[in-house]
Amino acid sequence: MWICNFLVAASATMVLPFISLYISTFGDFSSDYVQRWSGFVFGVTFLTAFLVSPLWGRVGDKYGFKPILLITGYGIAISIFFMGIMNSVMGLFILRMLMGVVTGFIPTSIALISKQTSKYEAGKTLGTLQMGNVAGSLFGPLIGGMMADAFGFQYTFIITAASIIIATTVVLFGIKEIKQPENVKTRNPHTRKDVIKLILNRRMLIMVMIIALIIQVGNFSIQPLLALYVSEMTRAGSVAFLSGLAFSATGFGNLLLTRQWGKLGDDIGYEKVLMILLALAAILIVPQALVTELWQLVLLRFLFGMAVGGMLPCITAYIRMEAPLEMQGEVLGYNQSFRFLGNVVGPALGGIVAGQAGISSVFYVTGALFLFAFGLLWWSIRHEHENVRESY
Repeated sequence: MWICNFLVAASATMVLPFISLYISTFGDFSSDYVQRWSGFVFGVTFLTAFLVSPLWGRVGDKYGFKPILLITGYGIAISIFFMGIMNSVMGLFILRMLMGVVTGFIPTSIALISKQTSKYEAGKTLGTLQMGNVAGSLFGPLIGGMMADAFGFQYTFIITAASIIIATTVVLFGIKEIKQPENVKTRNPHTRKDVIKLILNRRMLIMVMIIALIIQVGNFSIQPLLALYVSEMTRAGSVAFLSGLAFSATGFGNLLLTRQWGKLGDDIGYEKVLMILLALAAILIVPQALVTELWQLVLLRFLFGMAVGGMLPCITAYIRMEAPLEMQGEVLGYNQSFRFLGNVVGPALGGIVAGQAGISSVFYVTGALFLFAFGLLWWSIRHEHENVRESY
């Protein structure tokens, strides 16, 4: 599953860096038009995925997660293949929207592994799985850029689709899902209303989902602006490579400690580790607004990546521990929806803040968001402990 996640994450990010350039090949458009539609085309996938994710989780709980991995894997591959032969902006927008319906391979793989892992080592296992996703996302843009230069945009889409087909076929023949016994499935039949009621009644569950949204808003608020920020700091001709270096530094930091944070969560509690990581992220994001040299930014992005890397495995492992087995897929689906919503809100927030007060101000706003999430989690844990004491 690690290998499949690497291939899918790498393939999915291969085409993202040059979507704006690809749109500009469709006609003689103004730069404003290209920038506007690049944002629409980028964001619509996450918006559709936000709406559909809980449905995939519910179907997975009922029929198993392997069939969904096959549907989403082949669905993503077909969408990307047709993007390679598309010649209109609206057609590309519709394909990206349809891709959002089947965007769920990686979260579904997390749900599959989570459900088959002991809750006592869920953090370490999910942290290891997350490394495949991170490594793929790290090398994907680099590989995609090289292929676009070598073969052109259209062939890059087609090669990307082929890579995802290979990964999905590995799942078809190489992954065995251990399904629940029938008596476990039918003992507690549940409706969507039951799942929503469970989430709302358990303060910590809804709180970690809100924190997952805040984390994604924080991560995505600066990403689209990073290349512009790097170009303000250097007069070198290779701005694209240098901004890629700054972007990749976060991924390398992420890759280095993700598994260790998950293992620490297994030992001392996932909510405690999440509090530590939120505090570290807030401390490490703010100085990025004050850097004067590129190496300073790269170093801080690397350290920031070390903190951010453990957040998702800790949140997923916590949900794995708190949600009943028969509802886990759907609860994780709602968590994924919150994350996809953050993916949409983040770039919009970053763009508005940068437009009003400059790019460096985005780092301050992001730091404040992480601090707010820290406070929210601290308050929730405190109230949770008070409720436990009162019950005794």
